[in-house]
Amino acid sequence: MYKKILVTLDSTPTDRTIIEYVKQLAKIANSSVVLLHVADGWAARYFGPDAVSPEVDEDKAYLENIKAEFLLDNIQAETELAYGEPADEIVKWVQRENCDLIAMSTHGHRFLSDLFLGTTATKVRHNISVPILLLKAK
Repeated sequence: MYKKILVTLDSTPTDRTIIEYVKQLAKIANSSVVLLHVADGWAARYFGPDAVSPEVDEDKAYLENIKAEFLLDNIQAETELAYGEPADEIVKWVQRENCDLIAMSTHGHRFLSDLFLGTTATKVRHNISVPILLLKAK
């Protein structure tokens, strides 16, 4: 069903919702996962992959820690760190790579907040054709 699941992470507590769900799904479907985080601080946006900052180092360490969790559960996992605006980078990754499902946690903003601020999930879903699993964070 889902050979490769892209799991988008934003390095906040909301990630736990999607991580725990995808672990179960990946076991059932015998899926591999790609853990994607988009570094969007000033250094990441300005220097891209050449960025050197404590934030980028923390992002890399965070991804490796989450990857280790999946590996401990015998789920094949790899990490990707992108740089820039999260929605744009997620869409680029999906267009460039193959995945069968995108899994994202949402922060659960209300309509007016989403209308004025926009959301990563909304921007992503309007620009790709891959199925998206959205889970509202607890």
